[in-house]
Amino acid sequence: MPEKNQKALKRTHHFSMAEKECIIVVGPTAVGKTAEAIKIATALKTDIISADSRQCYKEMKIGVARPSDAELSMVRHHFIANHSIHENITAASFEKEALTCLDMIFQDHDQAVVCGGTGLYIKALAEGLDDIPEVPIEVRNKAISIHKDKGVDGLRDTLLSLDPEFALQGDIYNPNRMMRALEVILHTGFPIAHYQKGVAQKHQGEDPLSSSGGKRNFKIRYRYIQMPREDLYTRINYRVDKMMAEGLEDEAQCLFEFKHLPALQTVGYKELFDFFEGKYSREEAVEKIKQHTRNYAKRQVTWFSRLSID
Repeated sequence: MPEKNQKALKRTHHFSMAEKECIIVVGPTAVGKTAEAIKIATALKTDIISADSRQCYKEMKIGVARPSDAELSMVRHHFIANHSIHENITAASFEKEALTCLDMIFQDHDQAVVCGGTGLYIKALAEGLDDIPEVPIEVRNKAISIHKDKGVDGLRDTLLSLDPEFALQGDIYNPNRMMRALEVILHTGFPIAHYQKGVAQKHQGEDPLSSSGGKRNFKIRYRYIQMPREDLYTRINYRVDKMMAEGLEDEAQCLFEFKHLPALQTVGYKELFDFFEGKYSREEAVEKIKQHTRNYAKRQVTWFSRLSID
């Protein structure tokens, strides 16, 4: 049989999803997830799916700690530098893309590795998300404009009047989450919590990797990377200095004209944008990057501590 026909036959082979396993490497930023994921994937001779909400953008490299070219050459990676900052990438779109990647990987391998620190992306892949109506681009642009014109305080004030529940209980320091909550209520008239209180429902048979109730048909095992907080903070501070030495300031300068985009509401870029606008000195901006990264790591630890990890 010709080789291409053999491959086609292999692709249509029906395997048992119960035999497949997704190993999810999680942990706070700078803890060493990439190295651990590569180690596991190399041993298993399988692929890695990134679950990082910023490493998927091709315009962002240094500031998002994208794996090096050497690391990317060691193991095949998915969801790395395959989208533009001008695209609207969400946890829901990641879920679909990641499940498609898993389907492909499971054709040839019994295991796949997922690596990342974006908690909502991990939740989307492992459990599924509640169905929120698609928001038209003009509504999304309105939320972006409010943030661009009035800043985080303007977003918070608008949410306080339209969605007081989110304004009081949601992540009021994360502009991406606030813009998402704002665009949902502007479009649907319902607060985002209205859609989040239910259990994510997946229609059986609709997705080969899902069963009803958001449960996955494959096994999930977590590998939680941790270290003492003092050591982690030292690593974070060192990595920020290393990023600056590698050209983070130049990278941010090239992206400055797009600073209003949701993708760039990101630690490491926002602080340098403020420096370019004269709000901080360069030294103050670097210290704020370190501080905000440490704060982010703390939130990650809180998020991942809720997972059922062996």
